[in-house]
Amino acid sequence: MTWSLPELPWLPAAEEFRERCRAVDPASSGADSELRRLANHTLDINQLSQLARLLGRCEAAGNALKTLGTVRLALLGNGTLSLLAPAIRATGLRHGLRVEVLEAPFGAVAQEALDAQSTVSQWKPDLALLAIDHRALPLIESIDNPGQSENGVVDSLSLIQTLRTNLRENAGAASIVQTVPSVPAALFGSFDAALPGTLGRAIDGFNRELADSIGASGDLLFDVASLAATVGLDRWHDSANWNHGKLPFDPHLTPLYADHLCRLLAAYRGKSRKVLVLDLDNTLWGGVIGDDGLEGIALGNGSALGEAFLSVQQMALRLRQRGIVLAVSSKNDEARALEPFRSHPEMLLHENHIACFQANWEDKATNIRAIAEELSLGLDSFVFLDDNPAERALVRRFLPQVAVPELPADPSQYASTIWAAGYFEAIAYSSEDGKRADDYQANASRRKLEGAAGDLDGYLRSLKMKIHFAPFDDPGRARISQLINKSNQFNLTTRRYSEVDVSDMQRQAGIFTLQVRLADMFGDNGMICVIVCRAEGSIWEIDTWLMSCRVLKRRVEEAVLQEIVTQARQAGIKTVVGRYIPTERNGMVREHYKTLGFDLVEQSDGGESVWRLDVASTADKSLPMQVIREGFTPVILDSAAAE
Repeated sequence: MTWSLPELPWLPAAEEFRERCRAVDPASSGADSELRRLANHTLDINQLSQLARLLGRCEAAGNALKTLGTVRLALLGNGTLSLLAPAIRATGLRHGLRVEVLEAPFGAVAQEALDAQSTVSQWKPDLALLAIDHRALPLIESIDNPGQSENGVVDSLSLIQTLRTNLRENAGAASIVQTVPSVPAALFGSFDAALPGTLGRAIDGFNRELADSIGASGDLLFDVASLAATVGLDRWHDSANWNHGKLPFDPHLTPLYADHLCRLLAAYRGKSRKVLVLDLDNTLWGGVIGDDGLEGIALGNGSALGEAFLSVQQMALRLRQRGIVLAVSSKNDEARALEPFRSHPEMLLHENHIACFQANWEDKATNIRAIAEELSLGLDSFVFLDDNPAERALVRRFLPQVAVPELPADPSQYASTIWAAGYFEAIAYSSEDGKRADDYQANASRRKLEGAAGDLDGYLRSLKMKIHFAPFDDPGRARISQLINKSNQFNLTTRRYSEVDVSDMQRQAGIFTLQVRLADMFGDNGMICVIVCRAEGSIWEIDTWLMSCRVLKRRVEEAVLQEIVTQARQAGIKTVVGRYIPTERNGMVREHYKTLGFDLVEQSDGGESVWRLDVASTADKSLPMQVIREGFTPVILDSAAAE
């Protein structure tokens, strides 16, 4: 079959889809898992609607769907969006989300955004999609007076900014703002791109300025212009459907549009993938290294097949450079599997690019579990790339949390398939993201040192750790917001805050904030913990406590609590209150406050608990790390144990 982007070719075909939907018991505890399995196929618009109806029956039956995160999304646009709502609901399941959707009345974008009493404002969505194209913006073509066209760009940006600002103020929602697809009717043909005042130039200018304006706003950019250009502007702009039903694009592209949108929603909820696990034979090179030898495998420039596999390595290396962790799972003798990495002149990937290398004769599911354990990451962070359909089927069956793309017969399309699938969608990027892959490899070195140390305290002292405490500040704001929105496992309350919210916290009286960084002899772990405490009288309630799982078992929790207590004493606080709100992913911190010496105050039937700590009676501990404070006092304290 020809590779076709609108058909979502990285997903397996849906077989007996209708029958499988009918077999789902809406009230059963396993319904959410089956919904996700059904969603993880290439589905047309009718199948997506059927799956959305099944989701609705599950919700009506009172099914909590506990393994799914929830996002409330409002749709505002100048076209008919009724086809989008069920497609988004069903596609969200593919990304681990239960998306609640509210469609604003047709043509009422401004009214809904600007009115504090509007339906959207009162509904209080998490996010509002502004699905607005060139037809609803003052983007004009003015060849004789290019300045008039430039003014139209300014006016269009001002309109979008007004909508964004009011949605945040009235509805408490961040906005997902679309770039505008160009139009296929170029007045001067190719010369349109060079001539000031053309509509194409105006749209391009608007898109550039819009992307720059997103920045640290806490809003999200949805690059629909790029998506439309990829599938073809002639296909995107379906004049008949617009004229008859005001459909903003070809309805057959709805599954593709919904998938791209839900990738953003998943990234917003911290559900983007973090690890790419690679098979070797016939995936990173052509042939079997154990049979064909180093000289016999196909790799590198000079042949179509060798260049195809080279493109896979180029893709993997580019992902690693932006922080995606690379691992290997191969049925091979380890020495033979490593030979190309060490000796083949055309290999782009080398041993130092791979965080975890599993080459043995175990099944792939077992190896991926071992990799997840070694990296201390959940399986839902993983993507598995393998040319063998039997291996793909096995991993899908036993590890349904792992994303396993279908691969075409032609290896030259392997890299295109991964790019098209969008597993590693991001809504922000920082220098610390780019270091993530190195951080996980440094963690492997730490584990080796831990094995060699005679006891845990000895191991921790040998790391020569330095922990750095500071309040929230402008340089750290983007990373703080990113951690708040993507941390799920070590997160006591899983409350989400945008960069704008974080900025407000920096300046609000009665809020204590803490950003925590950790470095050791193997490198800088970057920001690994975020704390927000809200004051009420002589009490601090810990609104947010989240940490990176990379630093578990290093007594960081004790150091953070000691800093909270130290700052509480200086602020005249008598009591610190901690709250645990359970989710499907944060069970690991259920006993967090108990372990740190808090007393249980309240426990609900649903598992939520409230804990209390008396500041005066909490003694400081000797910690195996150097403690550095900035922004509170100009004092640097050395723990006695750090000598």
